Amino acid sequence: MSGETEDHRGRKMIIQTSAAPAAATMQDDEVLEARNVSVSFPIRGQGIWPLNRQREIPAVRAVQSVNLSVRRGEMVGIAGESGCGKSTLARAFVRLQPATGGSVTLSGTPIDNLPALELREQVQMVFQDPYNSLNPRRTAGSIIMESLVVHNRGTSAERRRLAVQMLERVGLTEAHFDRYPHEFSGGQRQRIAIARALILDPKFLVLDEPTSALDVSVQAKIIALIEDLRRHLRLGCLFISHDLNLIGYLVDRLAVMYLGRIVETGPVERIFANPLHPYTAALMAATPKPVAGAQTDRAPLEGEIPSNVRVPKGCPFHTRCTKRIGAICDTVLPAPRMVDDREVRCHLYNEAPIAPAPNGALA
Repeated sequence: MSGETEDHRGRKMIIQTSAAPAAATMQDDEVLEARNVSVSFPIRGQGIWPLNRQREIPAVRAVQSVNLSVRRGEMVGIAGESGCGKSTLARAFVRLQPATGGSVTLSGTPIDNLPALELREQVQMVFQDPYNSLNPRRTAGSIIMESLVVHNRGTSAERRRLAVQMLERVGLTEAHFDRYPHEFSGGQRQRIAIARALILDPKFLVLDEPTSALDVSVQAKIIALIEDLRRHLRLGCLFISHDLNLIGYLVDRLAVMYLGRIVETGPVERIFANPLHPYTAALMAATPKPVAGAQTDRAPLEGEIPSNVRVPKGCPFHTRCTKRIGAICDTVLPAPRMVDDREVRCHLYNEAPIAPAPNGALA
């Protein structure tokens, strides 16, 4: 049996009784949890003298003390300006970039304790550029089957069967199996990249701006595919994008990053309807009506983002904030506060209760 329904964002969905339950009815089982995660890149002097080459100057603090969790079947979005640390954080989650502080756990197990093969079985990533993320010397079928070969799954015939099934699941056919990447369009290449990521049946999937290199018409098809796969496979997903219209349509919860820190998190509808942090409000002002009924009388974002090497003291946003309330913003880093069902780092909400930190994490 099946029927058509419409979700809270106006999306048409076909609901089948045999399908996996939707994210709204899932159990609260955490797939990934980040506790106080930081990523820094030391910078060394580039002078001609040996002492200068060895001298360390302040590091680039790409990610600072991030706490975030993703549950099974949930899509969590990360938004922010270029250089805010979105992609670096995602790479730390999949151990492509080592964290310099804090911990990341996958179903309760620290990812640093997992062997590489076991980690790749459970965590996968779809990259931004479908033109450079596929090996041009291998066919689509070979690219998808590679993980099965590395993990020693099945016979050659079984691997081909699974790869064909995955091609069909992402909207391609067996006729595409022996074609090379240059024979595909950008959207088809991204479908192959998604098939490659899902062939091992991972628990957690990172999507790093997977549609930004595609035409708008193709973007819609890829987003529909991602949403369908997420709901039916009950994947825990992290979706990174600078496109707030896309974020508002696709994700369940949103984390807004600025200069390596998460400044606001909560249900996406609540944040879009009434952003609490001035930076979030400024991002919304730069995007025309991302959600029907959203406020539009907000101050736009002005000024340049400061350097990650010399992050301003106090609230990192105070140099651009139109709601700065005095010296406290210049000198004191805001603690994370709970305002209804959201967490926000802003001195405007100092009367709100401090948000509880995850076990073993620091605020």
